[in-house]
Amino acid sequence: MRSVWTGAACIGAALLLSGVPLCAQLRDNSEKQLTCANSGNDGDRARHCEIREQSLPSVGSLNVDAGPNGGVTVKGWLRADVLVRARIEAAADTEGAAANLASRVTVDGSGGRVRATGPASENRSWWSVGYEIFVPQATDVTVKTHNGGVTVSDVRGRLHVEGINGGVHLTRVAGEITGRTVNGGINVELAGSGFDGRQMELATTNGGVTVTMPPDYSASVHAETGMGRVQSDFPLPPNLANARSQRMEFAIGSGGPPIHIATTNGSIRLKRAQAQ
Repeated sequence: MRSVWTGAACIGAALLLSGVPLCAQLRDNSEKQLTCANSGNDGDRARHCEIREQSLPSVGSLNVDAGPNGGVTVKGWLRADVLVRARIEAAADTEGAAANLASRVTVDGSGGRVRATGPASENRSWWSVGYEIFVPQATDVTVKTHNGGVTVSDVRGRLHVEGINGGVHLTRVAGEITGRTVNGGINVELAGSGFDGRQMELATTNGGVTVTMPPDYSASVHAETGMGRVQSDFPLPPNLANARSQRMEFAIGSGGPPIHIATTNGSIRLKRAQAQ
C-alpha cells in the first residue's frame, strides 16, 4: 500500500505544480527526533519533561501558535494524516510540583490549529511546549513563535512564519513564502526550477539571510540590507557585476515572481545549490 500511495502522491504533486518534478526533491520524513534528552536546565529548580503524541486528520492547512516559549519543527511526509509531537517542559521547586504543572498543560490540535494552554507561570515555576509536527507535503503552514526557532522542511504550499527571538530555516520548500523574525537569521532552500507562488518575502532585523536555489532556477530578486552586503552565486547584470552593493534588483534565469529579501543588520547571500 505504501508504494501505491507514494506514486499517487507524486503524480498529484506534479499535476498541482504544472509538471514541476518536486517528488524527485522533496523527502519523505518519518524519523522522530524530538526527545526529552535534548531539553535544557533551569539552575536549582526541579524539571519535568514529557513527550505527547496525537494523530489527526489533515485539513490541508496547519496553524501553530507556539506561545511565549517553544520552537516548532514541521516536516512533510508521504502520508495523509498529521502527527503532532509535543515536548512539555515544566520547572518548579520540587519534581512533584514540576510534574503536576506539566500535567495541567493541554495541547489541542483540532481543526488544523495547534496550541497549548496551561496555568499562569509564577516566580519559581514555568512551562513551555516545543513541537515536531509531520504533515502531508501539500499543506499550507502558518507558524508563530516568540522565543524559539522555526524549521519547515519538504512542504509545498503557502508558508507563513513569524518569530521574534529565533532563526527561521526552510528546507526544500515550494510555494508562496513569508518569513519574518526580529532576532535571528533566515535560511531558505527552494525546490523546483521556478517559483510556485505570487512572491516570497523574507525579513529580519538582526541576522543574515541565505537563499539557496537550484542551478536552473528562475526568479526576480529584490535584496536590501542596512549593514552588510548582497552576494550572489548567480550571474549579475553588467551594472552590478563589480558592485559592493547593499541593494540589488536583478533577474535569475528567465526571471519570474519577485523574491523580496531585507535585513537591517546582516548580509544577504543568494546561493546556487549543487546539481543533483
